[in-house]
Amino acid sequence: MVHLGNDWDEILGTEFEKDYYKSIREVLKREYFTKTVFPPMHDIFNALKYTPYSKTRVVILGQDPYHEVGQAHGLSFSVKKGIKIPPSLVNIYKELSSDIGMSIPNHGELTSWAKQGVLLLNATLTVREGQANSHSTIGWAIFTDEVIKKLDENDNPIVFILWGANARSKKKYITNKNHLVLESAHPSPLSAHNGFFGSKPFSKANDFLSKHGATPINWNSVNE
Repeated sequence: MVHLGNDWDEILGTEFEKDYYKSIREVLKREYFTKTVFPPMHDIFNALKYTPYSKTRVVILGQDPYHEVGQAHGLSFSVKKGIKIPPSLVNIYKELSSDIGMSIPNHGELTSWAKQGVLLLNATLTVREGQANSHSTIGWAIFTDEVIKKLDENDNPIVFILWGANARSKKKYITNKNHLVLESAHPSPLSAHNGFFGSKPFSKANDFLSKHGATPINWNSVNE
């Protein structure tokens, strides 16, 4: 049984008993034994472990984990200190600098955001080395759809930041009028100039949170 160590355990507890999740688990047992899979097994659910349900104020939804050695650690778009900052995160930092005047960090670890209530969730939680989207059909979408649905049921204001078609496909599960959905192109170098740059998601998120009596995110915490 998966143990997340916070209120997600009660909210998602029954998901881990369902047939589709048991199927995911069997696939992962085989994959981790026979292939190189990221993130490390104990990091798969870090997004939920770092950011409790009741503390979630912003959701940044990625596609699937980074698929090169040493990159993925269970938080979308984040890499640990000492790992080269991936191109998508480079562009996220550029937009942060343009949007709120933040100086660009010298590392790519976003744990400080997660601990403030930014759920850094990937739609698919595992991946084979060097093969993007290689686990996208094993059932993770059912699980992460359920995460989004549960968050939508929370009446506290939440900002859902959806970058790219994969993330935007989850919009249909966000129907609670208390929440804000921000959509744009993906920050990947292939698409960032098609509407990601200049979209100002970070200031918009904080403006919304402040207006609804919630504490804004200190995006600059990655520099502290």
